[in-house]
Amino acid sequence: MSSTFISAACGRSSIRPARRPSFTRFAGPAMSFVRLIDLRRTTSFRLAVIFLGIFGGISVPLFAYLYVSITGFETGRVDGWLGREYVAMQRSTPERLAAQFTVLSQSDPDQQRPNGLFDKNGRYLAGSIATLPRDLPAAGQPFSIRLDDGPIHQTARCITAALPGERLAMRCQNAQELSSFNGGLVRVLMIGALIALVVGLIGAAFIGLGSLRRLDEVTATINRIVGGDLSQRLPTRRKQDDLERLVRVVNHMLDEIERLMNEVKGVCDAIAHDLRTPLTSMIAGLERTQRRARTIDDYRQAVDETFVDAKGMLHTFNALLRISELESGVRRQSFVPVDLAALARDVYDYYEASAEEKALSYRCEIEPGEVFALEGDPNLLFEALANLIENAIKFAPERGAVTIGLSRLEGRIQLSVHDDGPGIPASEHQAVLRRFYRGEASRHTPGNGLGLSLVSAVAAMHAMTLAFDPVAPGCRVSLTTTRAAPAERHDERLATASV
Repeated sequence: MSSTFISAACGRSSIRPARRPSFTRFAGPAMSFVRLIDLRRTTSFRLAVIFLGIFGGISVPLFAYLYVSITGFETGRVDGWLGREYVAMQRSTPERLAAQFTVLSQSDPDQQRPNGLFDKNGRYLAGSIATLPRDLPAAGQPFSIRLDDGPIHQTARCITAALPGERLAMRCQNAQELSSFNGGLVRVLMIGALIALVVGLIGAAFIGLGSLRRLDEVTATINRIVGGDLSQRLPTRRKQDDLERLVRVVNHMLDEIERLMNEVKGVCDAIAHDLRTPLTSMIAGLERTQRRARTIDDYRQAVDETFVDAKGMLHTFNALLRISELESGVRRQSFVPVDLAALARDVYDYYEASAEEKALSYRCEIEPGEVFALEGDPNLLFEALANLIENAIKFAPERGAVTIGLSRLEGRIQLSVHDDGPGIPASEHQAVLRRFYRGEASRHTPGNGLGLSLVSAVAAMHAMTLAFDPVAPGCRVSLTTTRAAPAERHDERLATASV
């Protein structure tokens, strides 16, 4: 019966190696390569591709704007020259233009700037253009046209001017260089976009590979943890990113899990150790009675002794279950406003007779003019304070002193119990809060080592800190609220614990 109870209470002290989960990507704790096909599944790669797409979406209108601006600038430069030629043709006579066009045609064998002079019927008069093109725009407006007149085969930018005598002059600029420049600009922009795309994809691949390697390390560590090695921690880096924040939180969780597992193991070991003595005593007493008892009184005495040991064991298990219930936080739902001053007086009255038996100087000092109201469970607070006073009376010497204190410290409520006994060494302040721990001073006194563990659980449940104040002689244990409590009385009726 006892072994079954121990197993249920401890939730098994040893860590059973659970069935390993099946990982489709990671076959073991270490990988020497990463499959590129998995890149598309990584968040880093996807984000990099998304940003690359956003950059491309922004670059397209930007490149279009650059193309229109640059080509427009070159076209405007040519149109500016044509505008100046138009003004010159307007100011000149047809005869002078005929002579000028003839000279220009002879000095421009490549026909980079062809020209022509025509009469009102469109017949050729002078220049390098022998045929007047059809469907010309209004005079003075630059336009683009394809010239195919004799040796001239080119795209040109031209302008016409109306002259006296209904004559028409046309001046052009070869647009082949402009077309070549526009094509070259388009090629440069396309090559730049292609290079940006390739570099962006390579960068996204490197980012994705880095994430995959990080995930490999994390997954390998998780596999070792699942295998039962709780000392393993996820690898951390100095670089602060979202994954690093998650890794640090998980490592903190693993620290807590390892601490709790070690605590469970320690509790189970302590239970086994503490139960060995009463169980051995019970078995030895029953065997002794079975061999030697002859009268009903002998059997009654053996049963009484067995009852005492069994009740002590039951008290231990009840205390363990009580602490587990408190740590789960279930009792917070029953919180009500509590008058700590009335509660402290109740506990004081309850232990007054025990203090008189040891002739102790037993006092309850409550700061006057204050209202000590706290949201909590009055029965649990009573039990916690009772444990502290019971310990103080137990360890205080004959004719010693035990004092209950209730005051405010910087707006916070502080409840304390002070005795002038042997005290607790500073090196054991944290250890005495562990379950079943018993210091040297208490090793030969009655108890199960769960009193201060219960007090610590009640304090944590009520957002209070438990501290061992440095005093001499003796020990002073204080419970202090972590935040300032209101000094005015609650509207609701304040509750106190009943004995």
